[in-house]
Amino acid sequence: MLNILFLNPKKTKFPAPGRVRVNNRYLIPVPAALFCLVVIYVLVVLSPVSSRGNARDVTLEVPARATAAQVGKILKQHGLIRSSLAFRCYARWKGLDSRIKTGEYRLSTGFSTPELLQELVKGQPALQSFTVPEGYTTAQVADLLASKGLVDREEFFSAVAGEDFPYSFLRGLPGGDRRLEGYLFPDTYKATEDSGEVLIINIMLERFEKEMKDLNYADRVEKMGLTLHQAVTIASMVEREAKKDEERPVIAGVIYNRMSRGMPLQIDATVQYALGGTKSKIYHKDLEVDSPYNTYKINGLPPGPIAMPGRASLLAAVNPARTNYLYYVAKPDGAHAFAATLAEHLVNQERYLQ
Repeated sequence: MLNILFLNPKKTKFPAPGRVRVNNRYLIPVPAALFCLVVIYVLVVLSPVSSRGNARDVTLEVPARATAAQVGKILKQHGLIRSSLAFRCYARWKGLDSRIKTGEYRLSTGFSTPELLQELVKGQPALQSFTVPEGYTTAQVADLLASKGLVDREEFFSAVAGEDFPYSFLRGLPGGDRRLEGYLFPDTYKATEDSGEVLIINIMLERFEKEMKDLNYADRVEKMGLTLHQAVTIASMVEREAKKDEERPVIAGVIYNRMSRGMPLQIDATVQYALGGTKSKIYHKDLEVDSPYNTYKINGLPPGPIAMPGRASLLAAVNPARTNYLYYVAKPDGAHAFAATLAEHLVNQERYLQ
């Protein structure tokens, strides 16, 4: 509350400018007090809406030809500023109201209004998160990234087939647009629209390399008498077949058991891959597809992975369960019924495939 005093200038001796002394107390004149309040208000209204420790990220888009007033409303709607009017006034005062750039931004509620304005003027593209699920194929990864505007689908496949990525685990692999199948590690990543196909692919390959080191995978593969490519191929089949983590080593064990007996693997997921899709049901006519990936018609492993395996499947491929199982059939709940003999398998089929 302001104290306003009316003094007789003839009888009052004024001290130094800016203060008035009354009854041995100095009072701040009204204009100075108002100035102080305005300064405090400005500092508060331009401050972050959240502390750094409680801040959250917000992704928003600044449309083309948006004015500072419109941008202020967008920021206010997303809970990033305290006052859209203060944002507009501050931007105009700094001479930056016409320099805000169009685009998508990832901003923080821990930014002050000056910091937010600086980001919008810099026009730094927002980082987008994308998640490659376990079991995705190269084609599905391409579709995912294209849907987010991060890559051109055709350019992505060109990079997959033709770019010389500097990783030892890619040496000697067959060429073509399936070359990186199994090696684009499933995980959550961040990129911008300007990152480009090569950089995004490189990020995923780098993540695969890190996983190999963390798991000491080269030594595990050597102990199994496999090449890395063979192990990743087995892991990819486990990934597509298993729905429950505890069954992954068991399914891997079935694959090894059948290979040791010279039996065709007869894995439905390889037929789906050969058909170029992810059909929910495989029919007898599908089993006749002519492809080196059709494990109903070839013996041994297919030429390469059929999907991107996650850590659990990679480990299962080099640490299979020791059983005498040769067959399995899916149950309605996603688990599998395993069998050691064909007769047992036929009973399971009768029970669960109706």
